[in-house]
Amino acid sequence: MSDLDERHETRMKRKKEVVDQAIAAAKVERGVLVVNTGTGKGKSSAAFGVVARALGHGMKVGVVQFIKGRSDTGEEAFYRRQPDVQWHVSGEGFTWETQNRARDVATAEAAWDQARAFLRDPAIGLVVLDELNIALKYHYLDVAAVIADLQARPAMQHVIVTGRAAPPELVEAADTVTDMTMVKHAFKAGVKAMPGLEW
Repeated sequence: MSDLDERHETRMKRKKEVVDQAIAAAKVERGVLVVNTGTGKGKSSAAFGVVARALGHGMKVGVVQFIKGRSDTGEEAFYRRQPDVQWHVSGEGFTWETQNRARDVATAEAAWDQARAFLRDPAIGLVVLDELNIALKYHYLDVAAVIADLQARPAMQHVIVTGRAAPPELVEAADTVTDMTMVKHAFKAGVKAMPGLEW
């Protein structure tokens, strides 16, 4: 065995011990609140990947899309065909397009009513609240009330919240938070949003 192979084997044995100990120490089983935030691409895409994972485990899924108004996305076209997914596009378009705060608030409140229905239903194993962070950023919804509803959900229900600028209170309440950072984006180089990749 070469020195490189021997060092690798030793390092992997140590790593396995650490990982095995961490797995053995994790004994709690409950629903998890996940927040995908940051300026990078992939927050919603990651959430919709987890929808596929949840369906693979036989879970029922509820999706509420805040802010976004289009209903021609690939993910919606696919998931609406799945009998265990309830999908609600509740926005009227990006805030710079609507330019009407009162209407945006009313739309966000109606979307939260749907979200709250999912959060009270123990039959739904995963709830995705897509772009909720934007509704919170612009104070269309009260963050304390949203967190209270999230914390009152059924014990085994998982929730994923997406969108830039997650408020600190939500980050504090969450179990898992990922801050996606943009390194490079094709749009900045003049490439149009492409179907199948961006929507």
